[in-house]
Amino acid sequence: MARTVAKRAVSGSGVPDRKAIVASVDSIRRVLRALRIAARDTLATAGVSAAQLFVLRALVDGEAASLSDLAERTLTDRTSVTAVVDRLVQGGLVTKGTSDEDRRRASIRITPKGRTVLRGAPRPPTALLVEALERVEPAELRRLERGLRSLTHAMGIDGEPAEMLFEDGSADAMTRASTSRSRRAKRA
Repeated sequence: MARTVAKRAVSGSGVPDRKAIVASVDSIRRVLRALRIAARDTLATAGVSAAQLFVLRALVDGEAASLSDLAERTLTDRTSVTAVVDRLVQGGLVTKGTSDEDRRRASIRITPKGRTVLRGAPRPPTALLVEALERVEPAELRRLERGLRSLTHAMGIDGEPAEMLFEDGSADAMTRASTSRSRRAKRA
């Protein structure tokens, strides 16, 4: 199937459409760079990962949410949101109890400490991405979706988990790197 996708990037002469490939790679670089900068700014400003901030924003209405509700609100799967919620609970930014209506369901609420984090925080990268996608014309958005599915298939990653953006340990790594730099600077 990857050959079929590759043939689509070929001009009428059978030569790969280099101009389209360069433009596509440049666009992907710009998107990734903007998201990476936003994630770094989120961590520096709010002290939480971009994914954690995105989940906090999904709870800002004050209503208790189940893990399934949060997965839907954050456009991800229940497993990914559960891991993020667990870190937020550890940080005292949300509470996790059981629902009064259904004792089998979790009930997650933002805490006053979580609201404080949100007050000075920038919009999380995922929110920036979703807002931009909402501004794309519907027909163009469908073409983009098909193109991205083709790309992930051609790369052999279409079966990989689609975890929340910037919650794969990158925030922890950035925090450790920042702490290491601070310690080195103090010793110098």
